Amino acid sequence: MNTLEKIKTIAQIIEYARNLGKYDIDYIPSQVVSDKFMTMRQAVSQVENGATVMTAGFGGHGKASYFFKAVNEEYLKTGRPANLNWLTVSGQGNRGKGSGSIEDLAIPGLLKQYITGFHDSSPKILELAENGDVELHTLPQGQITDLLLAQAEGKTTVETRTGIGTFLDPDLGGSSALTPNTDISYVSKVNGNMVYTMPKVEVAVFYAPYADSEGNIYYKHASCLSECTEVANAARKNGGKVIVFVSDIIEKNEAEISIPHEQVTSVSVNLLADQQIFFPQKKYFKALTVGANEDPKAALEKVKFINTLVGVLLGAVPKRTPLMYAMARKAAAIVTEISQEPQETYLLNFGIGLPEEVSAMLYQGGVSDRFTFTAEAGVYGGIPTAGTFFGGAINPKEMHSSAWMFNHYKENLDLTVLGIMQVDSEGNVNVSKKGEKITQYVGCGGFIDISTSAKNIVFIGTFMAKADLKLKKGRLTVKKKGIPKFVDQLMEVTFPAKEALKQGKEVHYVTDLGVFRLTEKGLLLTEVMPGIDIQKDIIQNATAKIHIADQVKTITSEFVTGNNFDLKAPLK
Repeated sequence: MNTLEKIKTIAQIIEYARNLGKYDIDYIPSQVVSDKFMTMRQAVSQVENGATVMTAGFGGHGKASYFFKAVNEEYLKTGRPANLNWLTVSGQGNRGKGSGSIEDLAIPGLLKQYITGFHDSSPKILELAENGDVELHTLPQGQITDLLLAQAEGKTTVETRTGIGTFLDPDLGGSSALTPNTDISYVSKVNGNMVYTMPKVEVAVFYAPYADSEGNIYYKHASCLSECTEVANAARKNGGKVIVFVSDIIEKNEAEISIPHEQVTSVSVNLLADQQIFFPQKKYFKALTVGANEDPKAALEKVKFINTLVGVLLGAVPKRTPLMYAMARKAAAIVTEISQEPQETYLLNFGIGLPEEVSAMLYQGGVSDRFTFTAEAGVYGGIPTAGTFFGGAINPKEMHSSAWMFNHYKENLDLTVLGIMQVDSEGNVNVSKKGEKITQYVGCGGFIDISTSAKNIVFIGTFMAKADLKLKKGRLTVKKKGIPKFVDQLMEVTFPAKEALKQGKEVHYVTDLGVFRLTEKGLLLTEVMPGIDIQKDIIQNATAKIHIADQVKTITSEFVTGNNFDLKAPLK
């Protein structure tokens, strides 16, 4: 990006921040002909006390911000709607920073129960639960989308192998409940299979870019579809309401209608609605939309610049170091090596955090055309975006719902790259729990569904937490050891290694000190970073049992420094 482009981008972010939460919940446009249009305050007034509400959206994409604000204002003003059961598939919080997210609902008495796959982005609701003011549950995101599909067919449960051996497995004492003294669990086991359920959706709420004057809904220019259609179908089948808000009213186009007006209860208009965080729909980021043909390098530079800026200003996006990029290059090489067999294309998924950087390294390494990159939010093809843009893609070829994507993964996902928080001697992984307090709970997100579906898995993460490592002239030195992440016992199991071995999966673990592979005996060290002493730096800094390969390779310089990094060349 040149200086002028950076200045324009900074100005756009400042303008976005200035308008954040300044939504007029009493606004109604003048050019409508349908009585389906109402203010968002009027829409909220239709929500009964004790109702089960579900909002769609994924991270920074398509948040129900307008509705969150209206519920907040109405509850503080009138004391209703109260005691709501709330469902989301993915995280819809702002990590405690600012308004315009589900954290606007973190008021005692407003929520009775909150069920989601990902809690980490909503610390204010976690604090509410810590104080005993809301009941929390977690379920795998793919199972929540499957339950939406089931409810649309009049069913209430989903039976599957997904989740066996994890912290949710009732045979291992598992439950969906996170808060103590909770009588109900939304997971059980029948005939050796996991059975999931959840409350029936009575009010569906989501954002779509546009409506026409009749109230027909349009998804065009969206950066993500999440589960908008599925939550609407479930609510309608359950005899409930479908509340939609849009950024503007456009001319009717029969060919482009995504949801006909007959399937919608009400439509509200928010002129400041977002396509994606930092991008109002009226100034949407074209590169994130289907049909875009933007310069991928320029678009990725813009995403990286915004993430860096947000990281500096808010601490919301972690800073990437040269060592982290070295890890991403090595993970990209393993992905490429796994994908050597001739086939038309390999379907890949990337998790949040460091895995986001691996897709960029496959692009930089010149082999991205071998793969179809995807995100569980529904984007198919293109180059996945990182940080505050996670869940989207540059120049996506197609855009589906999250429900479609999770089901597509079940038979077609060749490989996934996922993060790690803890790993034990058997190769089990924890990513869902970082401490004993409720406020330290993360949630499994789509991790369990994706790792169950994927034929191959590459995990990536640091070997220790808070270690002092120095990378100089291509060699790594452990200046000060950190907190072990390769441990003898996990806080909870999100990935069960034995189940993966039964299914014949190939599993690797890429860290900043070395690379490990999952075997029947457990973890096998296969490669180390240059400068690393196996006994002193790895074995002595882990409480997990680690087996050492007969010939441990040293990771070569092109992965460490990035010089001459070319994945098209024969891999060493």
